[in-house]
Amino acid sequence: MKKIFLFLCMGLLTFNGVAQKKKGGGKKATTATASALPKLDNLQVEIKNGNFQISITEKGKTNDALVVKAVDAAFKPNNCKLSSFMANGVKLYLLTWTEVSTTVSANKTEDKTTVYSVIYELVSKKQVYSNYQLTNHITEKVSLGGTAASETQEKIRREGFEFVLNPDGTITQKGKNQQTTFAYDKDKIEFKKK
Repeated sequence: MKKIFLFLCMGLLTFNGVAQKKKGGGKKATTATASALPKLDNLQVEIKNGNFQISITEKGKTNDALVVKAVDAAFKPNNCKLSSFMANGVKLYLLTWTEVSTTVSANKTEDKTTVYSVIYELVSKKQVYSNYQLTNHITEKVSLGGTAASETQEKIRREGFEFVLNPDGTITQKGKNQQTTFAYDKDKIEFKKK
């Protein structure tokens, strides 16, 4: 009888330990769905009034903005970064971001990744350089010559140039068959080939 009682107590304790639920410790932290856009010095990258822009604030008030491009409500820049650097004695600002899109049809899927790099000169509020690099990963179902058989083919297509900011303030664009270096001309407020 003692064995049955002991067995029953052990069973109840085990069942009780398994059946208890953790109590919620207040409100759960919500994760941000949109990535935070960068801020540097008196500049804030924003999506405002249908524009992807860099807002310029002075004394706590936004008094001007550099419009990067017009966007729709679905626009979400990834890996957005804002940094400053010196080129030929002038302080410039580099804005980089990535856009990802997917197009799906019956026999074809395209995953496009575009990396943008834009440089601004703040005193004249002018865009002095712009670059993009597109990588298109295509997966396609292809019929094999009049038979019911098919195969899946993958291709990668690239457009534009890889952007490299050098420590001396020059820019290098790298393509499949070429490499070009640009230096900043402060008199003409633009980058020119070296």
